[in-house]
Amino acid sequence: MDHVKLSAHNLNLFFGSKQILKNINIDFGENQITSLIGPSGCGKSTLLRCFNRMHDLSADARIEGTIQLNELDVYDKKNPVTQIRKRIGMVFQKPNPLPKSIYENLSYGLNIHQFPKDEIPGLIESALKESYLWDEVKDELKKPAVKLSGGQQQRLCIARTVVLRPEVILMDEPCSALDPISTRKIEELILSLRKDYTIVIVTHNMQQAQRISDKVAFMYLGELIEYDSTENIFKNPRQELTKNYVGGHFG
Repeated sequence: MDHVKLSAHNLNLFFGSKQILKNINIDFGENQITSLIGPSGCGKSTLLRCFNRMHDLSADARIEGTIQLNELDVYDKKNPVTQIRKRIGMVFQKPNPLPKSIYENLSYGLNIHQFPKDEIPGLIESALKESYLWDEVKDELKKPAVKLSGGQQQRLCIARTVVLRPEVILMDEPCSALDPISTRKIEELILSLRKDYTIVIVTHNMQQAQRISDKVAFMYLGELIEYDSTENIFKNPRQELTKNYVGGHFG
């Protein structure tokens, strides 16, 4: 069995009286890419946001069950949310660079977490190299990040996540706002990051899930229907519902 990096046990999520996630049990292996697939509104992004306590921002959200990062209980109030999010980074659907320079986008988190000042330039260079962006921006680090193309902005947001050396990277449809060429670059980047990180990605793109994932989790109406290797989910699913969804006979 692969070493489990991140897991959810008997996870239920409510917004007010409405139950959104129903008894989710899932383990994510270390240095694996897992895609969460399923129709819109089935709870994929909602589940993703549970893993780094993004729902803490929502007053009517209530979570039952446990989420663990290695041995750490993510929802134990003794663990500050800033520390959780340093260890479990997140990349959103639309690139969201800070209205600052390329360099400051990366130094911002390092300063908050009090990384040693003399290490910051090297960490930034490494993160930009890891995110396939260094050669494109190394001479323009003072340039406003919002002047970058959409694909470059998304790679910058990935660099901003990896610069803090998280253990897990969550990605919520990171390519949905990008053209095919930028998408291909992000996919190559995700595959190269797998050696250092555990990655969980929400995607609507079945081809993308097949290209980059080690495992795939199919969700429907807030439930986890099936979770298996990418090959089994697409070629030999156990559940009729999964078979219909990946075969495009759904609705």
